[in-house]
Amino acid sequence: MPLDLPDGPVTEARPLEHRGSLPAEADVVVIGGGVAGVMTAWFCRKAGQRVVLVEKGRVAGEQSSRNWGWIRQQGRDPAELPIVMEAQRIWTAMQAETNEDLGLRQTGTAYLIRNRADLNRYEKWMPFAHEHGLDSRMLTQKETADLLPGAATTWHGALWTASDMRAEPWIAVPALARAAVREGVVIREGCAARRLDIEAGRVAGVVTELGRIRAPRVVLAGGAWSSLFLRAHGIAIPQLSVRSTVVATQALPEVFDGCAADDRIAFRRRADGGYSLAPSNYHDFYIGPDAFRAFRSFVPQLRSDPFGSAYRPAAPAGYPDAWRTRRNWTGDEVTPFERMRVLNPPPHAGKAQEAAKLFGAAFPQLGEVRVRAAWAGMIDTMPDTVPVIDRADSLPGLVILTGLSGHGFGIGPGVGRVAADLAMDRAPGHDLSRFRLSRFSDGSKIDLGPHL
Repeated sequence: MPLDLPDGPVTEARPLEHRGSLPAEADVVVIGGGVAGVMTAWFCRKAGQRVVLVEKGRVAGEQSSRNWGWIRQQGRDPAELPIVMEAQRIWTAMQAETNEDLGLRQTGTAYLIRNRADLNRYEKWMPFAHEHGLDSRMLTQKETADLLPGAATTWHGALWTASDMRAEPWIAVPALARAAVREGVVIREGCAARRLDIEAGRVAGVVTELGRIRAPRVVLAGGAWSSLFLRAHGIAIPQLSVRSTVVATQALPEVFDGCAADDRIAFRRRADGGYSLAPSNYHDFYIGPDAFRAFRSFVPQLRSDPFGSAYRPAAPAGYPDAWRTRRNWTGDEVTPFERMRVLNPPPHAGKAQEAAKLFGAAFPQLGEVRVRAAWAGMIDTMPDTVPVIDRADSLPGLVILTGLSGHGFGIGPGVGRVAADLAMDRAPGHDLSRFRLSRFSDGSKIDLGPHL
């Protein structure tokens, strides 16, 4: 039976669910209530730590409830593959831990091929899949047609990973947070972290709008807001954000049960019987001060995909990189994080309608594809499209987990586990050299990797 899903992602209109009383002290404070922050808190608590998670708005209020809902191994950077494979195992375990239906299904991912360039890129990625024992394979034109029967579009083949999964973002992440609270994590929504409390050059806690929490370890999982928070403490990262639009259709007959994309449109079967649709290679980028600071680092990405974004001259007021957004403040002042509790950009109406039309043209047996809802989110991205997962050497006690570059929902439980171990001074279990903070300052070349 289809799940009865809300019409859109989490916004500030959703009532506060988590009003935990802030303790005076904790072992670990996590800043940010997205999937990565929630799972960091979960794993720290499972290890016996006293954990507080503070979220300026709502759990999953930003990109963690606005994404496509894909949990994919396919096309990942080779350095991410072991972590996302672990994340899939954690997702399966968390389905039982939450005792809620997360919409978690193993339905596969298909990258559909309309041009030779995509075929070459996907074939070059296959050795990484073989190295890690994935079930990914290249499908022929006939096998692709059999996978999507009735499609009017002729795809020349596909990259297919049958073991990939999907879930419902704004159902799943709040459920993970509730499970963390049952384990003993203190979560406080509507509570912005204003600054780090620093003593003798190292982290001593967090100054929130509701008071100080003493803690020797802090994990920053602030998504699109991370760069702004870090800059106020003298740590610069070349992180930018782009707007991505998503559409939910009304209930439709099933044409494909999993996640798929070609060079124009991405689509995913939803647990309510509809489909989530999105332009597969289009984002809106708002130019602000950080765009100029980070321009040189992003040149390789711009050369690789010069037409993948539309450039807007200025972000709306209050956005993290808006021209008038404050860049510094004291712990006693109201901060940008309080002035915008939930970053809720309007969707691109034209692209929403275009996605519906493309989907309808690909599957004419559906008739008119009607849009039930549309929304947008700000994706935090790094120049090499892989995250920062690292301790901050200049500020002992701080772990940075940010820049998940549109991959965060699926990999979130895995990077959360890794960040938790970093915070507790444990071995992370994976080679994290690709995700080190210093790669942007030690003269390393920006490596885009497979970039699928």
